[in-house]
Amino acid sequence: MIDLSTKFAGLTLKSPVIVSSSGLTSSIERLKKISAAGAGAVVMKSLFEEQINYEVGNLSAESDYPEAQDYVRTYARENSLDNYLSLITEAKGIVDIPVIASINCVSANEWIDFAKRIEDSGADALELNIYFLPIDKDKDPREYEKVYLNLVAEVKSKTTLPVIVKLGPGFSNITWIVNQLYMRGAAAVVLFNRFYAPDIDTDDLTFGSAEVLSSPADLRNSLRWIGIVSSQVDQIDLAASTGVHSGMAVVKQILAGADAVQICSVLYRNGIDYIRDMLTEMKKWMEKKGYENPGQFRGKMNYSSLDDPSVYERAQFIKYFSKMH
Repeated sequence: MIDLSTKFAGLTLKSPVIVSSSGLTSSIERLKKISAAGAGAVVMKSLFEEQINYEVGNLSAESDYPEAQDYVRTYARENSLDNYLSLITEAKGIVDIPVIASINCVSANEWIDFAKRIEDSGADALELNIYFLPIDKDKDPREYEKVYLNLVAEVKSKTTLPVIVKLGPGFSNITWIVNQLYMRGAAAVVLFNRFYAPDIDTDDLTFGSAEVLSSPADLRNSLRWIGIVSSQVDQIDLAASTGVHSGMAVVKQILAGADAVQICSVLYRNGIDYIRDMLTEMKKWMEKKGYENPGQFRGKMNYSSLDDPSVYERAQFIKYFSKMH
């Protein structure tokens, strides 16, 4: 009997597939479909600090009175948060899978206090999406890393919720930052976040967005780092994200050491019900190999489990191209 249930960030999931924060997770109807399709958990569409600040700035600009501007700032933030908390509470009353709140932030500020209110709304965990471009040539890279670490530590001081940190790939030492996050109380880390990327239209010389959705080829980077990090920081749970487009991609990430995966782009392309197809593909592979649950093959091919772990370290194509001559 195949049992796909797993543990992630202290939560019990009926499957290792988590639907990540996106427009797919912004309505109750879609959340019900996601749960029915077999997802193990759902990450609510993020509450964006940048978006709220932008809206606050636009509204404040309409008034010349400081008192009015303060009122507008407070109202805009409170209104955005109240709507978000209401959606979490409603979701918890309807779906039978963990509901993970998500904050996309670039600073600590009031997000620290928001964490407690999110906990009170009934959320099962809190995912922090922290990102800002390190573009100051005079700033030590360690100062940027401190923002991540301090924010997680401060949030943990305000809530008992499991805190999940979704990271981008742009760190000089990913294993170090994951270990530091664990030491500050993070329950899990997601590798990796997919950020907005600009593109240039060469016809009219304007900026637009590069491809928003991931492709199966994007799996390679998270697969490498899940394999490495899971063997070196085994106290913290890991979820793989970006490029997970099939049941076999889920299997690969678990073999590398992931406790769960996050998916999004594949559902935009194939629909929410595609979760069932992915889980069916997983089960068929597990039956063929004689596995009854993901724990039996998790990490079987991570960095420390291989006779030659250099396959995870290799950065050049020398071996591949040497066969072509």
